[in-house]
Amino acid sequence: MHAPDFSAAWYRAVTEFAQGTPGWVHAFAEIGTDAGMLLFAALFAAGWWRARRDGPRAMALALLGPCAVIAAYLVSEVSKSLLQEERPCRAVAHAMNIAACPAPGDWSFPSNHSTIAAASAAAIVLAWRRTAPLVLPLAALMAFSRVFVGVHYPHDVAAGFLVGVSVAPAAALVAARWAVTPVTALRALPAGALLLGTGPAAAPLPPAAAVTMPDVMGGLGPVPPDPRPLQPAPGRHRRPGA
Repeated sequence: MHAPDFSAAWYRAVTEFAQGTPGWVHAFAEIGTDAGMLLFAALFAAGWWRARRDGPRAMALALLGPCAVIAAYLVSEVSKSLLQEERPCRAVAHAMNIAACPAPGDWSFPSNHSTIAAASAAAIVLAWRRTAPLVLPLAALMAFSRVFVGVHYPHDVAAGFLVGVSVAPAAALVAARWAVTPVTALRALPAGALLLGTGPAAAPLPPAAAVTMPDVMGGLGPVPPDPRPLQPAPGRHRRPGA
């Protein structure tokens, strides 16, 4: 596969700019991808712990996040092997790369680092939406850093990012449909409850209200009057002239 000319031009522009930045920026860009992966791993662990008090589907999504990332990585790696695009640090004349150029046979398109970063961010957001403002920009920055250090073309990281954000959520959602039942069954076991939590606590029943006689009478409604005429009590009437 041959890289498009526009991407090669962008690669030159980015790497030339990168060469003019301070040394600490170079070091930050080189270690930034690996450091970001460690943060994603910590967020996966935090998401699992958080899902212990949620329903079985939430726990399934939290557990399947790393598996979804692996699925996205496999798609990226197979694509690399089939397309075989040479790295820009070897293909572009007078390339000014900061990081060491990978060995021959380590193909460029798509970027595995970008795929893993985007897939991790997407899987975390799927299970824990509040993390989106943190993990999505971080994944984009990690992807850009691969161009910045000179080991990928811009279209490499763009394609890798798209693979990650599409494959990982799809894989997690499909697998979660089948994982809900095992999660529910495991939570019923002592060891499973220890690892997966017991889910949301049942809401307490409201206390029973005391029933009083006015409540009962009020529920019966008004008592209709007796239609029969009143009769004098026997033995109490007086005879005339007595």
